[in-house]
Amino acid sequence: MSKPLTILMADDHPTFRGGLRQIIAEQPDLRLVHEAGDGETALRLARELKPAVAILDLDMPKLSGLEVAAAIQRERLPVRIIILTMHREEDMFNEALDLGILGYVLKDSAAEDILQCIRAVAAGQHYLSPAISGFLVNRNTRAETLRRARPGLADLTPAERRILRLIAQSKTSKEIADELNLSTRTVENHRFNIGAKLSLRGVHSLVKFAFDNKSAL
Repeated sequence: MSKPLTILMADDHPTFRGGLRQIIAEQPDLRLVHEAGDGETALRLARELKPAVAILDLDMPKLSGLEVAAAIQRERLPVRIIILTMHREEDMFNEALDLGILGYVLKDSAAEDILQCIRAVAAGQHYLSPAISGFLVNRNTRAETLRRARPGLADLTPAERRILRLIAQSKTSKEIADELNLSTRTVENHRFNIGAKLSLRGVHSLVKFAFDNKSAL
């Protein structure tokens, strides 16, 4: 028998945590290893325990769920992330996907969605609450429109596309180099190549393009 999937849950509402705790506890293939009531504690536990999945409330004291997720991604911790939220805001959804987050669940449907979401995310698949599936349709439509407008996007290598997404997060070449374990010079070369493939002249035009289209990259 395979080992249960380990889970960290962070939410500042004990009653809500209790409800999810009970749902998870009834599943033999899942094991809740710890809980946290704020973002700083969640990040510390993610570093220490390295659970398979971290369930993070979007709005928490000290650090938000997205801030914790960004740190987990930056430090390359082997933790897949589910964001819980009360908000049906498309901008927040896109910000989560821009960070590479796989799971996005509305709190009012968490009891129905969370188990399927945990198993999907642990397997490297995306899962979002059906009520916000329209957000993904909108995102995919924007991406297709952008691909038609900028056919050079298809010529970007995986490394160039990843760097373009980091530029969209307003990261400098040095910050990108540190995150990807590259030299700053290598990142600058990638930026030049990206600009050439997309017919963008100058540093500022590349930054503006990336920022304006970050939810479609």
